[in-house]
Amino acid sequence: MRSLISRRALLAALGLAFAAGGALAQAWPAKPIRLVIPFPAGGSTDVVGRLIGEKISHSLGQPVVVDNRAGAGGTTGSDLVAKSAPDGYTLLMATSSTHAIAPSLYARLPYDPVRDFMPVTLLGTATILMVVHPSVPAKNVSEFIALAKSRPGQFMFGSTGNGSVSHLTAEYFKSVAGVDLQHVPYKGDSPMTIDLVAGRVQLAFGTAVAFLPHVQSGKLNALAVTDAKPSPIAPRLPTVAASGLPNFEALQWFGLLAPAGTPREIVARVHAEVAKALQLPEVQEKLQGLDMQVTGSNPEAFGNFMRAEQAKWGRIVKDSGAKVD
Repeated sequence: MRSLISRRALLAALGLAFAAGGALAQAWPAKPIRLVIPFPAGGSTDVVGRLIGEKISHSLGQPVVVDNRAGAGGTTGSDLVAKSAPDGYTLLMATSSTHAIAPSLYARLPYDPVRDFMPVTLLGTATILMVVHPSVPAKNVSEFIALAKSRPGQFMFGSTGNGSVSHLTAEYFKSVAGVDLQHVPYKGDSPMTIDLVAGRVQLAFGTAVAFLPHVQSGKLNALAVTDAKPSPIAPRLPTVAASGLPNFEALQWFGLLAPAGTPREIVARVHAEVAKALQLPEVQEKLQGLDMQVTGSNPEAFGNFMRAEQAKWGRIVKDSGAKVD
């Protein structure tokens, strides 16, 4: 009898929990939504996040407030979201740095990239450019490799932070090209680009939104793209793979995550509103201007994509011997 009563009590409790979750989803959103961007303002992640946040705020009827929480290659802001209430009022702009590279690079990552989050959608992928300061006498990748080999340890590369995709892409390049380069980490695209343009670092891998204006003005020289094929935004640039390093490929990606346990009805609603936003002509024009290939995948597909990316970058971290400085 006691066992029967216990089972009934458990079922009743579960029923109340599901009902509460359903009521929460129906009432959501009843207040502003915080979108945590784990990098500084002005960089590619910030630009994409603010654009999407602005558009879905209109359709959801509540402000989407951007909260830049930079630090530790994006892991500081990611950890904040992992530990936030799963009520739909905190979302994360995740990237390849925070959820593909960090799991292999950091021995004590404060969050689990799979267990602690619910995938919402993969927004898209962006081309990475390999650029050098004009003081570097190399017109292509092959010339740079030969130059770097003749001056081991003399060239410095900037990155958007320890563990960032720009850091690991450069470590990947060092490993397969057999060159010795010195790493200088920054807290985001903007400070890195300032020093790169000033010549305080000589090389960097980064997104088009950070580098293309300076390439077009002649303040930086672009040598290649890290895509598997030439980029529509810079069709004259060869790929690194076609420049003597076969199979070299690295992409920056952007996605939206929620804390684990967020009601699925809320996740589905956010996904639906983001999918609508990505179809807007002005949004597509802006993202294409960042050389971003729009995806807008469903939560399950995004989860599968992240797991594949974690495996890929895990191999790169192991093969390159990359470490957090």
